[in-house]
Amino acid sequence: MNLSHDMKILVCIPAFNEAKTIKEIIIKSKKYADTVIVYDDGSTDDTYEVASTAGATVIRNPQNNGYGVAIRSLFQAAKEKNADIMVTLDSDGQHDPDQIPALIEPLLEKRFDMVIGSRFLNKSDKEKIPRYRSFGIKTITKLTQAASYGGITDSQSGFRAYSRNALSKINLFEDGMAVSIEILLRAKEKRLLTTEVPISINYDIEDTSTHNPLTHGIGVLYSILQFVSLRHPLAFYGLPGIVLLGIAAYFIKNALNLFSSSGYVSTNMILVSVGIAVVGVIFLATAAIVYTLVALLKGKVKYP
Repeated sequence: MNLSHDMKILVCIPAFNEAKTIKEIIIKSKKYADTVIVYDDGSTDDTYEVASTAGATVIRNPQNNGYGVAIRSLFQAAKEKNADIMVTLDSDGQHDPDQIPALIEPLLEKRFDMVIGSRFLNKSDKEKIPRYRSFGIKTITKLTQAASYGGITDSQSGFRAYSRNALSKINLFEDGMAVSIEILLRAKEKRLLTTEVPISINYDIEDTSTHNPLTHGIGVLYSILQFVSLRHPLAFYGLPGIVLLGIAAYFIKNALNLFSSSGYVSTNMILVSVGIAVVGVIFLATAAIVYTLVALLKGKVKYP
C-alpha cells in the first residue's frame, strides 16, 4: 500500500512496564506515522527511558491509573495535535505495527470513521487464540453487539484506527478496560461508520494480560448496562416496572379470589403483591426521573 498522503497520522501506545518490547514497536510504528506517542502509565521499569530514546513522544504519568485513563489521554493528545488519523495498539508485542497500513486504508479512502483490527475474520488467526480467551472475547462481544454494532466480531481489540471525525465526536469517561466497549457504544450513538479488518496476534509472549477475566467481564457488563440505562431509561427501567406491576396485580387478584371463595385472607400473598408493586413503582419513578434529567442535559426540556 502506498502511504503517500497529506494526512497527519499518529500512532498512540498505552504502556505499563513494557521496557522489553516498546522499542521495537516504536521503531516499526514510525515507518507509518508522523508521530508516535507513548502514554507511560506509572511504569516502574525503564519504559519511559526506552520509549524516549526510540524517538517517541512520551506522556508520563507518575502512578498507574488504568487503561481507560491512558486511552482518554491519548485521544486528547491526538486532538491537540490535530491528527487526521490516530492508531492505537498494545505495547506488549501482541500487535504487529506492520499491519497499520491495512488498518488505516479504509480511513485514507474516507469510507469509514473507525476501523477495528479483528482476530476473528481469518480462520488461521482465529485458531491461534487460546480457547479460554476466545470464549471470553466472544461473550463480551455478544453483549456489545446488542448495544452497538451488530456485526462486530472483536469488541476487545486494542488495535484500532480513528478518523478526525471520530476523534472529535467520541468523549470518554471510563478509567478501566471497559473503555474499549465505551468507545463502541459512543461511536454507535454518534452514528460513526465502523468496519473491521483482519489482524494477526502474537500470543507467544509472556504476561500478555494482567487483568482478571472475571473482573474484566463484570466491568464490561456494568459499562454496557450503565450506558443503556442512560440512553434508554424508559425501556430499561419502565418496562420492568410495568411487568412487576402486572405480576403484583396477578397475586392480588388471586388473593381476592381466594378470599371471595373461602373467606381466607392470604397474608403472604398480599405481602408479596405489595412488595412487588412497590418495586415496580420505584422502577417507573426511576424511569421518569432519569428520562427527565437526560432530556434536560440534552436541552429537550426547559425549566418553566
